Amino acid sequence: MKRAAELNLTSGSVWKTLLLYSLPLFGSALVQQLYSLVDLLVVGNFAQEGALAVDAIGNATVVVNVLLSFALGANAGCAVIVAKYAGAKNNKKLRETVNTALISFSVLCAVIMAFGFGFGNLSLKALSVHGAYFGDCLDYLYIYVGSLPFIFLYNLGCGICSALGDSKTPFIFLVISSVLNIALDFLFVCAFHMDVAGAAWATFISQVISCILTGIVLVKKMKAVNSEEKPLKFNKSILKELTIASVPVILQQCFVSVGNFFVNKRINNLDTTGDAITGFTTAFKLVYIANSSVISLTNGLSNFASQNKASNQYSRIKQGFIAILVYSLIISTFFTIFMVSLPEQLTSVFIQKDKLTDAAMQHSVQFLTIVGAFLPLVCVKIVADGAVRGCGGNLGFAISTFTDLILRVALVYVLIDAGWGFSGVCWAWVIGWAVGTAIALGFWFGTKFLRGVKYFEKKSTNQTATPPDKNSNL
Repeated sequence: MKRAAELNLTSGSVWKTLLLYSLPLFGSALVQQLYSLVDLLVVGNFAQEGALAVDAIGNATVVVNVLLSFALGANAGCAVIVAKYAGAKNNKKLRETVNTALISFSVLCAVIMAFGFGFGNLSLKALSVHGAYFGDCLDYLYIYVGSLPFIFLYNLGCGICSALGDSKTPFIFLVISSVLNIALDFLFVCAFHMDVAGAAWATFISQVISCILTGIVLVKKMKAVNSEEKPLKFNKSILKELTIASVPVILQQCFVSVGNFFVNKRINNLDTTGDAITGFTTAFKLVYIANSSVISLTNGLSNFASQNKASNQYSRIKQGFIAILVYSLIISTFFTIFMVSLPEQLTSVFIQKDKLTDAAMQHSVQFLTIVGAFLPLVCVKIVADGAVRGCGGNLGFAISTFTDLILRVALVYVLIDAGWGFSGVCWAWVIGWAVGTAIALGFWFGTKFLRGVKYFEKKSTNQTATPPDKNSNL
């Protein structure tokens, strides 16, 4: 019996279904960003050295995001494969996918943790982190690395639930842990004066709570998925599918993080006072929130496309692309208006003016006004990438993403060396986004089975489909 919380992504109004399905995903993205934003807000306003503390979190986050990219890739890759077998109503393969994902990504998590603890110190030195806050950076990084098992399981659980059509449950649990994170941030930083380490421990505890709650729901959902044949605990062919689906997203996230690593290094060298990195860290967080909100919707589009492709309903995929594009453009435009019209006010939310130099404020305002104005442009790229990935076009997704990222990082160095200063960082973002968007749209419009929807739907119905499990309840 299908649970009420799960939506059927292969039937009903596309616009309404995607709206109901995507709203919790959007909410989850916003709430999840509160973890890092509250760290910045509380530390920037209540730590003894507000700006230096923000610099410490900003630089440590660059390394942390490289490690987190594997958890995010596991989430996205597993979700697409689970959605595929949910759409085909093949419960045996669905359960094997979950079993294989839990085992394989647990091993991956252990490797990533070993790397984080073993090379965290060297990574921060390579980043040219200034000695004034190196110790705080390292503490924040090590605490975060310790939380990786909980982050991995939480992301896997969220991806599986969403792929099954339940995007509400992870959102509810995330809200609970977010409220706890906010309370602990104030307790550890304001009351106990733990500063940067306190913010990291608040996030650690919140991640544990999210993981436990999501794990309980995941176990219940898997027990409810009946299969005529006993599923394997580990399936090598499904591991191959998971790898193919996850690697492009992992590489994308890694490239983003590694790219930011080199960008931060160049900005640290651009201004040894720390003003440039303070302004960049604050502004980049706000831009990242905007883009993460759109990415959350396109993750839903990827699951939607995967399910409908498995059930040979290609026309719904095209409708879904348009629906998510419209929803995403509305969100991006909203963020653009705020960033361009209120850059100083947004910056001041995270760092009090008496703890922020005029130069740092100018850098933040410059990044927000230039880069923020082009958020609708990158929104189109993100949606096209999500649709292509859901249709199995991992190569197209990888090419558009890596071109954008490599171009951005290269231009930061080229434009700064050419005398553009910090404005070179801003325009590198815009140019990279523009080129990536053109490539992503090219792959979307070039998707073969979407160019002749009626022909391919008719052809698919004439072919013998894999029969679903008799006990399928999806």
